Amino acid sequence: MKTCVIFDLDGTLIDSRQDLADAVNWMRAQFNLPPLALAQIVGYIGNGIKLLAERSLKGSDVAMEQGLPLLKEYYDEHLIDNTWLYPGVAEGLAGLRNSGVKLAVITNKPHTATLKILKQLKVYDDFDTIIGGDSGFPLKPNPAPLLHFVNKCGAVPAQSWMCGDHYTDLEAGRRAGMKRCFAAYGFGNPKDEHCEYSVSAFSEFVKLCLSLL
Repeated sequence: MKTCVIFDLDGTLIDSRQDLADAVNWMRAQFNLPPLALAQIVGYIGNGIKLLAERSLKGSDVAMEQGLPLLKEYYDEHLIDNTWLYPGVAEGLAGLRNSGVKLAVITNKPHTATLKILKQLKVYDDFDTIIGGDSGFPLKPNPAPLLHFVNKCGAVPAQSWMCGDHYTDLEAGRRAGMKRCFAAYGFGNPKDEHCEYSVSAFSEFVKLCLSLL
């Protein structure tokens, strides 16, 4: 098999907006800071938890280093209070695996939180590799973790996929020489990245991917 598929997590496989926003606002409340709107917090997601803390505290007298441990602590205890798989994800992943496609999750979210979420949402076993943002690789948009998985599978980058909802995913895929699919149903920001395909539902990507095997 010369094809593998790499997925982002937040905004691609899962809708995690509310739990992330709740964690940010709980952290802010510990410093007597007012809550931020959901839409504002969503705009801060995608570049790792350190930047999420830093952006969420900007304009206050609280340093990122003060808020980050609190953000991590709360979020780790409330990972799936209001987080769920997007429609079609469980079935779609099973279909890809049954076709022999090697699958990975590569996310800027902390590794331990990623594992817990995938296990609790019962899709952990669908993936051959899971790489979180603190797994020893550079964060996306650096292509290093993507190329690690492609090489591990013995796959060809130009025949493999990066599917995500954020410019970090699309840029990483471009720099790795992979085909890219934008998850337009997610909550990320593609910025100026252009990709080969865009889908409005996870099932559309699965159908596309299987048709090109």
